[in-house]
Amino acid sequence: MGATAAGIALLMLLCLGQAHGDHHYPNGVGGAVKEKKCDYSQGRWVYSSSYPLYKSSDCPFLQSEFDCQKNGRPDNLYLKLRWQPTSCNLPSFNGIDFLRRNRGKRIMFVGDSLSLNQWQSLTCMLHTAVPKAAYSLRTWQGLSTFKFPAYNVSLMLWRDALLVDLVNKNGTRVLKLDSINSPKPWKGVDVLIFNSWHWWLHTGRQQP
Repeated sequence: MGATAAGIALLMLLCLGQAHGDHHYPNGVGGAVKEKKCDYSQGRWVYSSSYPLYKSSDCPFLQSEFDCQKNGRPDNLYLKLRWQPTSCNLPSFNGIDFLRRNRGKRIMFVGDSLSLNQWQSLTCMLHTAVPKAAYSLRTWQGLSTFKFPAYNVSLMLWRDALLVDLVNKNGTRVLKLDSINSPKPWKGVDVLIFNSWHWWLHTGRQQP
């Protein structure tokens, strides 16, 4: 749950950080007062009648294995849950505002299937917000790029379960924990969301 909450926190910072950044307000004596920070990773799931933010049937590029309703899941209460931080409230997600704020930027998720889930959810949320906007989706050698040309916003996914270098030494795969020298497509990207933990627990043939 801790890693999941951390991933949610990163996504919240991406979606809402600009709305809750280091705003300054006059304090009446010529100075400024910083807005209190909120720890998005601390909170709980609560029911919300306004959820879900998109329907899987309205997201044409959603991978079939992630469409729980289409695959026969009978309940849907889990779709009505939203993350509620302990010390603050989050405004509702505004896809158009998100695209405008991030105009001209490249945003990349790096990691395993959790990153894939977050990337797909965000692209579906944005497509729902601007259903008539043109988009492109391309995948090449592990890098998937979803782009809204009208906003020049690219949402990217790089599948890299372990992040660090994996080399072959005498027929044995070896992780170099202090090295990320192999080519990484995230160089020059404006916003990066990393996720890596699940596959570090696997050994032997279960390793990626």
